[in-house]
Amino acid sequence: MVEGLIESYFKSNSLVNQQILSYNKFLDVGIQQVVDRIGKVTTNVDGFELKLGKIRIEQPRYYEVKGGYRSIIPNEARLRNLSYSAPIFLEIIPVFNGVERPVYSDVFIGEVPVMLKSKLCYLSNMRRDELISNGEDPDDPGGYFVINGSERVLTSIEDLVPNKLMVTKERKGIVSKIFSTHYGFRARCVVDRNADGVFTAEFPSTPAGIPLIQVLRVLGLETNEQILEAFSSEMHTKNDVILNLEAEQSNDQAEAIELLSRRLSPGQPPEFRLNRMENLLDNYLLPHIGVDKSARSDKANYLIRMAERATKVAYKEVAPDDKDHYANKRVKLAGDLMEELFRYAFQFLIKDLVYQASRADARGRRLQVHTLIRQDVMGDRIKYAMATGNWIAGQTGVSQLLDRVSYVSTLSHLRRIISPLSKKHPHFKARDLHGTHIGKLCPNETPEGPSCSLVKNLSVMAEVSIGIDDEEIARVLKAYDVKD
Repeated sequence: MVEGLIESYFKSNSLVNQQILSYNKFLDVGIQQVVDRIGKVTTNVDGFELKLGKIRIEQPRYYEVKGGYRSIIPNEARLRNLSYSAPIFLEIIPVFNGVERPVYSDVFIGEVPVMLKSKLCYLSNMRRDELISNGEDPDDPGGYFVINGSERVLTSIEDLVPNKLMVTKERKGIVSKIFSTHYGFRARCVVDRNADGVFTAEFPSTPAGIPLIQVLRVLGLETNEQILEAFSSEMHTKNDVILNLEAEQSNDQAEAIELLSRRLSPGQPPEFRLNRMENLLDNYLLPHIGVDKSARSDKANYLIRMAERATKVAYKEVAPDDKDHYANKRVKLAGDLMEELFRYAFQFLIKDLVYQASRADARGRRLQVHTLIRQDVMGDRIKYAMATGNWIAGQTGVSQLLDRVSYVSTLSHLRRIISPLSKKHPHFKARDLHGTHIGKLCPNETPEGPSCSLVKNLSVMAEVSIGIDDEEIARVLKAYDVKD
């Protein structure tokens, strides 16, 4: 009975389904979101802008020296040491002094590697006999790429959940931290509470030890009364707030702005200091809440909640969060990794586009979109990362040669999950088998040696959901007036 159930399960469910679904989501939603995030490109040429529109991806093709473009299947790419990739076309409309001139709307901007058996791949619509006649293994699960003739797999990466507050006990005291993520930008924002009850804040590009009260004043809570009212009325919390107010050097917002700007940009002129401070507060402090001035009051309230949680953990009213609990982890699948890489490569394409426009204008040439785009700028960066495994933010070993020792080892490699933690350090807790791994990760399959328990594998019947947009969840919560 059980054997029949398992057999029927695997007939209708692929072992690499999560990778294929994730990649399809990248094609449907992720790649367009990256383009929409930029929206309009402002060049250094007066009165000349470029408006970015819809993106279109065609099925894989290859340019023959004699004969032009023709479609290509994975087996041919393997045999001829080619990359199985698809062309990307982007709608780019030139805007001259506010007037749109859509001449060449669809521009070829580069190529993106195609995952086998994804919606772009020719194999996804082939029958068993067609796969055999095209030199493909009908039982091959797909879920990998062909780059320069080599089969390469993007191994999933385990990471802490973004945009979730976690409070832990550490040597320096209680630490409330959140990895605030906004359109690929990740900012580690921290509120520390030391043994005496003094709160300090820290976020990217700032020195450690900035008084929390000072930050709250700058964000809009000007008076002591406003700060006291914003915190909860619990005794331990009130004691901590009063202690911090007494220790604070500033008495109003103007003083707080002066002190904080001097600390963030020592020795700089006042105007520069003020601009840099505002830029850091808006873009680097809790960017997932918002990146404009209207979000400052919400950011102040969030910092207050972080401080309150730290106080509760300090007085043992609430247990600290467990970093190794799998509810506090997320797995980056192939689609997420491809979106990161595409965002990185597309930014280089935009920079090159601005440079080419300035160069063409300086030489007195006519500004035409199809001549300003260099297709290799983006495609080469994507192909290099896929071929070497050197990903953005210094990560290595993300793209690996697919293990073809046996069919089972291939399936195992396609379901592998790696941890970003360093292999050189002990990380005893991270390597331990946690109770929440049951049904999700295999307790047995892990390599010996320094990678032990940092390289894991999904359980045989475990599935990974590809997730939905956070903004949709926020919209529903706001509609039901959910506060916390």
